[in-house]
Amino acid sequence: MRVKATLTAILTTVLTSTALALPPPAPAAAESGARFSVPGRADRTCVDAPLTITFPTPPALGSSGAIEVRKADGTLADRIEAASARTDRKNIGAAISDTGLPHDFSYESIMIDGSAARVYPHRQLEYGQEYYVTVDPGVFTGFDGVQDPRAWRFTTGRHAPGPRHLTVSASGSGDFCTVQGAIDAVPTGNSRPVTIDVRPGVYTEIVYVREDRPHLTVRGSGAKRTVIRYPNNDLRNGDKALSGGGPADVCPRRVLETSDLHNCWRASFGVDAADFRMSDLTLHNTTPDGGSQAEAFRGNNDRITLERMNLVSNQDTLRLQGKGFVTDSRISGDTDFVWGTGTVFIQDSVLESTDSGYISQSRNDDTRPGTVFVRTRLARAPGVPDGSVMLSRSAVWRFTHSQAVFIDTAMDTHIAPVGWQIDPNDCAQAQSASFWEYRSTDLTGHPVDTSQRLACSRQLTAAEAARWSDPSFVLGGWDPQSGRR
Repeated sequence: MRVKATLTAILTTVLTSTALALPPPAPAAAESGARFSVPGRADRTCVDAPLTITFPTPPALGSSGAIEVRKADGTLADRIEAASARTDRKNIGAAISDTGLPHDFSYESIMIDGSAARVYPHRQLEYGQEYYVTVDPGVFTGFDGVQDPRAWRFTTGRHAPGPRHLTVSASGSGDFCTVQGAIDAVPTGNSRPVTIDVRPGVYTEIVYVREDRPHLTVRGSGAKRTVIRYPNNDLRNGDKALSGGGPADVCPRRVLETSDLHNCWRASFGVDAADFRMSDLTLHNTTPDGGSQAEAFRGNNDRITLERMNLVSNQDTLRLQGKGFVTDSRISGDTDFVWGTGTVFIQDSVLESTDSGYISQSRNDDTRPGTVFVRTRLARAPGVPDGSVMLSRSAVWRFTHSQAVFIDTAMDTHIAPVGWQIDPNDCAQAQSASFWEYRSTDLTGHPVDTSQRLACSRQLTAAEAARWSDPSFVLGGWDPQSGRR
């Protein structure tokens, strides 16, 4: 599919440019053929640096032994067990549950990437400290490990950076090597703007911004150059994984008390803070097709802005629960890939269906508008059949005021003639819902035949369309383009 080819090209460009910036890794014992490295210079690497072991051939993760990180004096700083590496747990972003308890995410502490094994510690290291790493036999199949404290040593940078402008670089040339590391440097209770610049690179991590870190701007170096990716999903960190969870797993800021009990932790990039802006990068939830709900981005507060973004997943790609604004972006997925309870304005963007399914699902109530799309282009990946995709769907028996609006939309023929789907399929039960459309065209600019649309949908008048094309009207007075709140 085209979306996969595009992502392959993006990752090739990013990985090539990143590799050029990396210094050669330190040699290990000659007989092993493995090389050990940290990002940047070994005498001043990041406190959040992933550790890399590069083998002559692709390694296989074993089931015994551990990787230990120790201070120069022998004090244990971290221990990563091979047996639990694929289902390890750690707190990310100082996440706390609705009950006030720390929440631990499931994550992979050792990931195989070609001939490299990436090791992701459970916590940041300390500034200005020298460390060494040992690897037990059994961590990697056929690898005898390394126990010599002299084989793999590095020192972290001397001081923490200032908190108002931070840089992230996968090559180790910034203040941090991970996006989460930079976010964690922002003080809780922050009340002033903070900018985080993310340099070209591929960042494999779950990212979480808790509610008391507002006013953040995260800027990439272009969607083709900066990629944040992770296979986070419902089976790893959502309802299916946490159905038997305890008080530490209950989601904060729940909009739907029962439905949102555990589903806030499964996004590859999740934000519970207000006044958040993100631009110029790709967010890719790499969960495979059929691997359960898997948001690339989840925003659960007001005044969240996404600009020049590339958002990629399959099911539930973009979820916004408060007031959100998206512009000049590309969103790819197949099932409900724009969804949530929020009031959302999306303009001048491409919505790409990667399979049969539904573009959107709005769960707003009667106190707020739903999702409004203005001047969007509805595209499809190769192989997506004609008439196989709905503009939106809604369980109107439950979300009686669901609203989805498409204004000045150019759409391919994969959009079904009926346009909309409701459950139950009875317009008598959808009297309070709003399925609206105005001046839809095909990709060549010719008007679309809407005569077969769902009976309880309707075409707007020009005056109505003009009103609903105004972001400040839809978003209750917030104008994200002027900054007026």
